[in-house]
Amino acid sequence: VQLVESGGGSVQVGGSLRLSCVASGDTISRYCMGWFRQIPDKEREGVAAIDSDGSTTYADSVSGRFTISKDNAKNTLYLKMHSLKPEDTAIYYCAAVYGIGARLDTEYTYWGQGTQVTVS
Repeated sequence: VQLVESGGGSVQVGGSLRLSCVASGDTISRYCMGWFRQIPDKEREGVAAIDSDGSTTYADSVSGRFTISKDNAKNTLYLKMHSLKPEDTAIYYCAAVYGIGARLDTEYTYWGQGTQVTVS
């Protein structure tokens, strides 16, 4: 599975962005998909995940502001981000693993190249 993120950029505090992750090589309907983020010299942080059955989970830091979703027909994962804060600045990665229930980055098999989000 190949994953390609897009939609990152620079935004003002309180603004919104929508990240996309297009998958190829297999259908994401059978995969657990996740968004992670990382800033230099810090560990990668799980942001949100969505299982093959559509159930979702969020980090406390983004709950209520971010929404993860997927379009199986388009084989695309999304992350809608609202009320952005400076601490949301990071490189955002999408990830995939066959099955359900993955939450830790070590559980994911496939990774995109990342897209930069800067909030100031």
